[in-house]
Amino acid sequence: MSNNKSFAFGIGLLAGVVGGIIAGVLYAPKPGEESRRELKEAAEKLYEEHSPAIKEAKQQAAESVDLMRYKLERQLRKFSNMIKSKKLLKAKELEAADEDFN
Repeated sequence: MSNNKSFAFGIGLLAGVVGGIIAGVLYAPKPGEESRRELKEAAEKLYEEHSPAIKEAKQQAAESVDLMRYKLERQLRKFSNMIKSKKLLKAKELEAADEDFN
């Protein structure tokens, strides 16, 4: 659980840094072409500096999605099996009741 909180904090921090850079460049009193160039350079620098962390975050996110998918599929199978067993029990009860009438 702690790992998920750390992961979420890291993603939030990264999003805040990126948002701050973008806002700073866009609101700077410079021509558009120069602002776009600086924004591109800042984004490239950020990616180069944090590339391993970004790759690890992607991998952790994919693993979390796979784990949740597995857990949901397992719960769905349990629920489906429970419904099937209830239907089977009901069918047996109806069959027993039908035999009582004959």
